[in-house]
Amino acid sequence: MKNLIVLLFVSLIATSTFAQQTKKRELLTFEAFEEKLKAAGKNAQILDARLPEEYQQNHLEGAVSFSIGNKGDFEKHIAKLSKDKPTFIYSIGNGRSGVLAQDLRNAGFQDVTEIPGGLSKWIGLGRPVISTTGKGLSLDEYTASLQSDKLVLVDFGSRYCPGCKKLDPTIDSIKTEQASHVKVVKIEAYENKSLVKELGVVGLPTLILYKNNQIVWQKKGGASKAEIEKILHSQTL
Repeated sequence: MKNLIVLLFVSLIATSTFAQQTKKRELLTFEAFEEKLKAAGKNAQILDARLPEEYQQNHLEGAVSFSIGNKGDFEKHIAKLSKDKPTFIYSIGNGRSGVLAQDLRNAGFQDVTEIPGGLSKWIGLGRPVISTTGKGLSLDEYTASLQSDKLVLVDFGSRYCPGCKKLDPTIDSIKTEQASHVKVVKIEAYENKSLVKELGVVGLPTLILYKNNQIVWQKKGGASKAEIEKILHSQTL
């Protein structure tokens, strides 16, 4: 009986810890995030969890590059921050930002918030960034690239996005195997910010399929080759 009580106690603690971690990981709505960031004003500590190269291309005003490779670097960088000030973190989506957010909480930071949907949603919704990449393709130029008597599959992604890189072999395979009736167009999202905003692309990767210049299918996030091929087949019947 004593062992059973101990086991139940340990289980209760584990469940409670998991619940606390899950709660901490809950993201605000985008609107609530913006309100919180605005309310923080000059006290906001904004951290860009992506690579320095990504930061140089596009970043939020007031953000600092915070891509930490090892524990020693992490300790050195957090020593420059206040654990009591509101801290806002972003990456492309909520991958690297989620890891950094938990690391900061474990280090004693009291108020840590991620951008829900990451920088891809921030840019897709037309929010401002400091940028060195230019606006990229105009909507007219993009529309012109869709002209074809074939189906046109557009892949909005980024060379820095893990999900995009995972999808690349599938898209390349379709481009080769179905060249007779499918045209594939790849768009580097962060080099085409105005286009991303106009089309409402708020997550990477995003696939858009056109037939006769009309959108017939769209999906945010990964997709299997079988799923894409099924959609393509349905549009060629």
